[in-house]
Amino acid sequence: MKRFAIAALLSTVAATPALADPAEDYRELREEVWEGTLDSSPALATSIGDRRGDGKLGDLSLEEYDRQIEQSRAFLTRLEAIDPELLPDDLQVDYAILKRGFEDGLAGTAFDHNRYILFTNRGGWFSGFSSLPYRSPFFTEADYESYVARLEAFETLNAQGIARSREAVARGLTQPCGPMEGFADRIDKQIYESAEDSPYWRPFAERPSSVPEGDWMALTERARTALNDSVFPAYAAFAKFYREEYAPNCRTGAPGILGTPGGEAYYAYRVKSFTTTDMTPDEVHNLGLSEVARIRAEMVEVAKEAGFGTREEFIEHLRTDPQYYAKSPEELVMAASALAKEIDGHMPKLFGRLPRQPYTVLPIPAAQAAGNTTAYYEPGSLQTGQAGIYRVNTTELDQRPLWELPALGVHEAVPGHHHQIALQQELDIHPLRSNGTFFTAFVEGWGLYSERLGIEMGLYDTPAKQMGRLSYEMWRATRLVVDTGIHSRGWSKQQAVDFMLDNTALTPGNVDAEVNRYITWPGQALAYKIGELKIRELRRRAEEILGADFDLRRFHDAVLENGSVPLDVLEAHINRWIEGQKRDCGKGCG
Repeated sequence: MKRFAIAALLSTVAATPALADPAEDYRELREEVWEGTLDSSPALATSIGDRRGDGKLGDLSLEEYDRQIEQSRAFLTRLEAIDPELLPDDLQVDYAILKRGFEDGLAGTAFDHNRYILFTNRGGWFSGFSSLPYRSPFFTEADYESYVARLEAFETLNAQGIARSREAVARGLTQPCGPMEGFADRIDKQIYESAEDSPYWRPFAERPSSVPEGDWMALTERARTALNDSVFPAYAAFAKFYREEYAPNCRTGAPGILGTPGGEAYYAYRVKSFTTTDMTPDEVHNLGLSEVARIRAEMVEVAKEAGFGTREEFIEHLRTDPQYYAKSPEELVMAASALAKEIDGHMPKLFGRLPRQPYTVLPIPAAQAAGNTTAYYEPGSLQTGQAGIYRVNTTELDQRPLWELPALGVHEAVPGHHHQIALQQELDIHPLRSNGTFFTAFVEGWGLYSERLGIEMGLYDTPAKQMGRLSYEMWRATRLVVDTGIHSRGWSKQQAVDFMLDNTALTPGNVDAEVNRYITWPGQALAYKIGELKIRELRRRAEEILGADFDLRRFHDAVLENGSVPLDVLEAHINRWIEGQKRDCGKGCG
């Protein structure tokens, strides 16, 4: 990252130094932060068409970790020297976001957990690398050169990850044993007999006209060598480390982070970090219990509408009747795709601004699917020619009911993650925020709020689909109880599983995978419900104050127009928006 050049003091006519311009100081600092972010994040640089990251995968070494900590401290010191009250309104929002990011990141460095825990049961540096052939641009010879160089760089990245994970073992910071069962087998699936058998060979299926034949032959040979002699052996080395050093030292007993050195304080930090609030684990737990009770009562009413005597009878029917399950992976993907296209038709009624970037629906890659979540979203990039991807898990089809698809689709694709993230990339805001800012409470809160928008689209047109939506909302409510139960109250995995099976309509396989996720990724699951409740609260406030002048499309655009922000920043922004709408309507709306 560029070193900060102290701005020269301007002189007045009397030759006395004038005060620096706070807005200019802030813009200069922000630009340095952005440049440093691109320097240390090659994949991010590539996604916006910046070539500085070509051939690189980043740096997982402890030396780089420590360098970034010191850099962040220096940036925060400079940021705090700028009075935000002297900045224009748009930069005050920007300032608050940047400050929150630095403070949160530095608070996390107080814990060895952040320093040494580099993977969950769902993945880490190694699973991110496996998406390289799907998320790399392949237009020019330089693109292929960068891709091959990244294949060659994986061995070093992997060795850095193993070194830090070895220190996690030494410090008693391993993951619990139960949720990690089968983990090494999933790593093994990344090891192929030959380069040509692997998905990494996908870009070399056909020579593009932009690459001369001689250069193409050299690139393919380098790629083959990198995969056979470096990438696959690196995965094998990680699998060997995991089986021989990590797994024998995985944690037993209560699975929560509470059982690790400094675990109680670390979890309290994680709660605040992921929710962007000052809530304590106990406050989150109690909120969860109250939401569970509310949603459960709604589920009882839907079961009655479906003609069942109890909620439990209807859920058992939904979990076991074959009519609700796809017969093949292709059928599941087609059903999700058709529904996604139907939802697209509702978008102009809910939003005044839509992103240009399209999205597609694809299965989760086979090597990553086992034990993974039901679905997830991968951001795309207009600069690199990548559509957003709504990934659907096509394994264990008897655990993937079709009545979940409406809620799943609006969350992962539109108006949920794809709409919000693709729009953020296209906003007229500084690229540090349009591409480099992610607050889980906002992003996942919006995703869960989007599930509720399915009501206004008429998607939940059968009791089964209504129960699907309520089950998904209950899923996020039970997370508040289960995550805090595991990590702050000493719950066992079975307690968590039983609580979720009793309250949601999720299938046992999904519940097991989800609880494993919460155990190995403390606090992340809390963000969804906390964020959704805040957005719903702000919508109610706007509707009550503006009355007949409330415009839903304008409200949604206002929520999203700053990109991902902490919840307190969102609330302040919407309060200003409401006041602005009142003034405008005083002059005549419509």
